[in-house]
Amino acid sequence: MNQFQLSSLKPEDTNRLAIKLAENLQPGDVIALEGDLGAGKTTFTKGLAVGLGITKTVSSPTFTIIKEYRGRLPLYHMDVYRVQDSFEDLGFDEYFYGDGVTVVEWAHLIKDQLPDELLTIYLYHSGEEERRIEFSPAGKRYEVLCKELLT
Repeated sequence: MNQFQLSSLKPEDTNRLAIKLAENLQPGDVIALEGDLGAGKTTFTKGLAVGLGITKTVSSPTFTIIKEYRGRLPLYHMDVYRVQDSFEDLGFDEYFYGDGVTVVEWAHLIKDQLPDELLTIYLYHSGEEERRIEFSPAGKRYEVLCKELLT
């Protein structure tokens, strides 16, 4: 499996990267967002929303777990930080194998429910505004997507 890494000097860079990624997303794509608290997971998701043509303001679904947005493709934004049991049946499969793009913040907390093929993106603090962003594709589709986006 290939790993890809880059730096984002400011939130706007992270946003532009997410917009570019969103332009190539397809129904059923799953993106797992991991990394440091406050490193830009929701910022990244906001960029994806822009790239999917979503005009509604995107905010973290920390207390609702899932928020849905409509654009070129539906965006299902999950924050599973508060999920108590990784085996709790919250109907995630309907989203993972549905007609939209699913973004899961803190995805490792429900790893047993995630599809085998997905794109995991790690965001880490590497300065006041600078971030290190690592892409870890699982599956041929996501490897190709990363190569097109990052090379």
